[in-house]
Amino acid sequence: MEALQPWKQLIHFASLRFRPSSSFFIVRCCSSTTTEVTGRAAAAGGRNRRSSSGTSTSTSDKEAIRAIRIKKVEELRSNGLEPYAYKWDRTHSASQLQEIYKNLGNGEESKSENDYVSISGRIVARRAFGKLAFLTLRDDSGMIQLYCEKERLLGDQFDQLKTLVDIGDILGANGSIKRTEKGELSVCVNSFSILTKSLLPLPDKYHGLTDIDKRYRQRYVDMIANPEVADTFRKRAKIVSEIRQSVESFGFLEVETPVLQGAAGGAEASPFITFHNSLGRDLYLRIATELHLKRMLVGGFEKVYEIGRIFRNEGISTRHNPEFTTIEMYEAYSDYESMMNMAEEIVTRCALAVNGKLRIDYQGVEIFLERPWRRETMHNLVKEATGIDFINFGDDLKAAKEHTRKAIDILGDDLDKSSIEACSSVGHLLNEVFEMVVEPKLLQPTFVLDYPIEISPLAKPHRRHSGLTERFELFICGREMANAFSELTDPLDQRRRLEEQVRQHNEKKAASGLNKADAKEQENKDDDDSYEVTLDEDFLTALEYGMPPASGMGLGIDRLVMLLTDSPSIRDVIAFPVLKIQQ
Repeated sequence: MEALQPWKQLIHFASLRFRPSSSFFIVRCCSSTTTEVTGRAAAAGGRNRRSSSGTSTSTSDKEAIRAIRIKKVEELRSNGLEPYAYKWDRTHSASQLQEIYKNLGNGEESKSENDYVSISGRIVARRAFGKLAFLTLRDDSGMIQLYCEKERLLGDQFDQLKTLVDIGDILGANGSIKRTEKGELSVCVNSFSILTKSLLPLPDKYHGLTDIDKRYRQRYVDMIANPEVADTFRKRAKIVSEIRQSVESFGFLEVETPVLQGAAGGAEASPFITFHNSLGRDLYLRIATELHLKRMLVGGFEKVYEIGRIFRNEGISTRHNPEFTTIEMYEAYSDYESMMNMAEEIVTRCALAVNGKLRIDYQGVEIFLERPWRRETMHNLVKEATGIDFINFGDDLKAAKEHTRKAIDILGDDLDKSSIEACSSVGHLLNEVFEMVVEPKLLQPTFVLDYPIEISPLAKPHRRHSGLTERFELFICGREMANAFSELTDPLDQRRRLEEQVRQHNEKKAASGLNKADAKEQENKDDDDSYEVTLDEDFLTALEYGMPPASGMGLGIDRLVMLLTDSPSIRDVIAFPVLKIQQ
């Protein structure tokens, strides 16, 4: 029992920190970090003691704690106890017990045979008073207290509890139910087992895991230390489930399309490229699900959707992650008006599912999701904000740029004029002004309609306005939430537009001064245009067999979750976001 001597000294040391008349020690959410190290110091004569108010655990402290806990693992095994169990049969979750015994009075104990329960979860706090100890156990549903009396526990389990159980350990416990005099529902423990021995300390209870970068890198610790983080991902799951239920209630069928594709199509974005050894060819991680879902329409399906991961080898920001999740859906014999209604339906249903209301707060701004939402053309929104009516310019790019420069000077905003000069058509210029001036101010739900044909290669030409397409984007809180078209079904027009898109990309690539020799030097830049854009000939072939009139929409699930959980960054709603390599 020599290995237990430092822990006996630890208990003695902890008791000295309080009034002599109340012989007890307290360990709370990761005061175990401090206590273990303090105990080690006490055993060595009290050198290098750390205050329990420390805000973090140093690397050396962590290693010391880990070494101590490994010795505990060895001691458990030497006593014939396995610290990493195979299973545990539990009868209830914490929340179930809280509900079943909500009417149990203070000081009452329920001892009937049916009231003996078995629970399991992680220990997140502990206190001990002589022959009595209280542990807080958290499972997936919530928390409950373990009430541990020395007289009740079998054999030397109470001593094991004091010396071998740490905050962070996963325990299974059996016992009856009581409510303490102070009103805390508790399991009166008759026996317990260490199911998983934790080797590393959890973050300090009062300061938590506050390093943002570390929270993202060690999300598993973030979820333990900050329960509200786990709640965000529960809400995300509910949102995804609600989206599925919503679209399927309208008769849509979920399908799966390839992640590895021979051509990166459906959007203009830099793809991730891999090499298939057996086929001896390059393949691309998909940048959209669009083109394969349209193939499904050609094949005879009339309402299809896919919820899937998309991969784009581009910049990282609070709104962008290299891999993200979307739902794309396509409906035959409908136009983009149908998709506006569908977008409203999906978002409002999800809002009610997770928040129970249609007026929500996002980062201090009240958002009104009651239907119907505003619908306005891009031309009119730009005219409202700048006074410029781009319809008057026709194809006169020079005049359009001149008026735009004057308007920007009058607005006085800190806008990037170089992007204005780089625009190659009036349509591109209109979109650039919209993105710079209008988009950030679209806080309430707004459908922006009728985009220029130059930036909408997959959308059907507008039936009334030349040079425009039947396309909308949905904006909430200044962010694009969805993008939809009346889909282009003319295979010849589609080929011309995609060929023009390839031509424009190659011109941009040449203008950037890139070539095969220096492309490698540019590959890590966010604005890299060195990737190849190729035609998806198989998609064009499919269109030539005939695709019915249709509408389609892509909606960003990550951004929707951000909105409905009041999360400021996309990394807050992706469990394990892509991060830079630690230096």
